[in-house]
Amino acid sequence: MLVSVVIPCYNSQESIKQTVELTIAEFKKMPQYTCEFILVNDYSKDNTYDSICELAARYPFVRGINLGKNFGQHNALMAALNYAGGDLIVGMDDDLQTHPSQMYKLLDKIQEGYDLVYGNYARRKNSFLKNLSSQFNKVTSRILLGRPKDIVSSNYWVITRRVRNEVIKYTNYNPYIDAIFYRVTSNIADVTIEHHKREQGTSNYTFRKLVKLWLAYWNFSVIPLRISSVLGILFSVAGFIMAIATFIRQLIAPSSAIGWASIMCAMMLFFGFVLLVLGIMGEYLGKIMLCINNTPQYIIRETVNIDRKE
Repeated sequence: MLVSVVIPCYNSQESIKQTVELTIAEFKKMPQYTCEFILVNDYSKDNTYDSICELAARYPFVRGINLGKNFGQHNALMAALNYAGGDLIVGMDDDLQTHPSQMYKLLDKIQEGYDLVYGNYARRKNSFLKNLSSQFNKVTSRILLGRPKDIVSSNYWVITRRVRNEVIKYTNYNPYIDAIFYRVTSNIADVTIEHHKREQGTSNYTFRKLVKLWLAYWNFSVIPLRISSVLGILFSVAGFIMAIATFIRQLIAPSSAIGWASIMCAMMLFFGFVLLVLGIMGEYLGKIMLCINNTPQYIIRETVNIDRKE
């Protein structure tokens, strides 16, 4: 059985070599599988693509893709999935936190008949900001994306060929892999694995990039619009009740003064809410415009060990 290992690469000129070689060593322990690698360089600032080319020259089953600009991790994964030919496809990172030694657990689990299996980290070894964002994503992905309640997602996963064939039909410029998975199948499981420390460097996800990644959720949900509608109704009801209370108060005590400060506070609150709703609508309209303009999901600059006709 052929297993395609897809890895988005960014500023990993040293770690990607170690990642591939350790993964090859793991596959030697599992003779029932053969492997191929789809390594996508997401316009790194270092010599990551040179490292990919060196690996491709050494191992003919290592395929490299060099993107024309930085599109983001999930776009790079979509590029890799389009060239993955395996019966099973494994997604992992390039920094050895999703360690090759844990791969057999995912492969064993998916043989039980699942379409998708996640690696569930017993303990995450990330920075405080990354762990905090992971907890936030855990809650919001359940609400916005419909993630199964008993499933914990991660960057370490394995899917079947059938799921891959459905996923690559998605051509929107701003994909979120997990959201597409949840649309394709509900036959999902996770398995507890060990999360390793990053071998080199620090996370490439800044706070701004984390926010941008989270906003990709909105491509797959109308929940924010529904929340704004509910809040609009609540604010309208509250305003109506306050208006009635003010009218009754004036009837009872005509001489009572209505405070300027309270009026300004109410105006700031209501106008702030209006601007929030307009911002949510603008976010959706902006995404629609980018889709209509055929914004590319990724652009391939060059490849190695890949027939472009594929």
